[in-house]
Amino acid sequence: MTVKPDYARPLDIKQGRVDMSHGSGGRAMAQLITELFAGAFDNEYLSQGNDGALLPQATGRLVMATDSHVVSPLFFAGGDIGSLSVHGTINDVAMMGARPLYLSASFILEEGFLLSDLKRIVESMAQASRVAGVPIVTGDTKVVERGKGDGVFITTTGIGVLRDDLRLSGDQAMPGDKILLSGTLGDHGMAILSQREGLSFSAPIVSDSTALHGLVAAMLDSGAKLRVLRDPTRGGLATALNEIAKQSGVGMMLHESAIAVNPPVEAACEFLGLDPLYVANEGKLVAICAPEDAQRLLAVMRAHPLAVAASIIGEVLEDAQGFVQLTTRMGGRRVVDWLAGEQLPRIC
Repeated sequence: MTVKPDYARPLDIKQGRVDMSHGSGGRAMAQLITELFAGAFDNEYLSQGNDGALLPQATGRLVMATDSHVVSPLFFAGGDIGSLSVHGTINDVAMMGARPLYLSASFILEEGFLLSDLKRIVESMAQASRVAGVPIVTGDTKVVERGKGDGVFITTTGIGVLRDDLRLSGDQAMPGDKILLSGTLGDHGMAILSQREGLSFSAPIVSDSTALHGLVAAMLDSGAKLRVLRDPTRGGLATALNEIAKQSGVGMMLHESAIAVNPPVEAACEFLGLDPLYVANEGKLVAICAPEDAQRLLAVMRAHPLAVAASIIGEVLEDAQGFVQLTTRMGGRRVVDWLAGEQLPRIC
């Protein structure tokens, strides 16, 4: 009796590991894609089975964003590398004011990586995609030798459409504009760091990773004159606002009393000597709008479940030097400069 080769048996999800044949382009790779990826991500475009996806023509200008994810650890309180890779790219498209339509996903797998962990990541990614209503329509998988990767890296690319009358860009901020923040700072970065370093605090710190396009749509529908949207990820709020100030040739004044930080995050930052202004977020946005529309926009944001803690945190100033400054709770003032070095590596 002929013994079936390994590729003819179902993947051993519980005990199996990624091996080099899963990236060879042969039957083992086809089995991995069919049994693990295709089933989880199934949709009408992916099921075409080609090297790319044939998509329907969209109305409006196209927006495209891509992001690579190397977060460590792969699993953390509030998410994992799979859901994070979906949320991060959807948010990049949404910050342009576009409606995200489709995603692609590329996986770099390390030889020896547990298939059970890969399945968990893929299923999380598929769930995040379904909840967001943005399907993964094409992708790619490669395998590198043991010791030349770190389990799994994921690159996602998103495509969205932008209506013709809208332009949001970092060079649009004007003196007098108001700066709004959708919620608390530092939740994602401190969730990653505390788990990575094995730190425990009196209250759990959970990542804020989520897709923000629904919130953005509500903000755009408000009719407020939005100039800039930005999600303050690596480098946090401070870096995002310094980028915008440089692009627009303006300064900014922030008010510390208006910037919310969850108590466990604040305590963890204080313990570790970190500034929450520089800690990464994956489910918050900063908006700059015309001053006369700030209160209306704030009300719309607070009515959305992802921005109930939104606040007006500052204003745009005329300043050729492009300084971002902060008035402290003690009544002082300091410059919020660019992040120097890498405060929290492998955070997304």
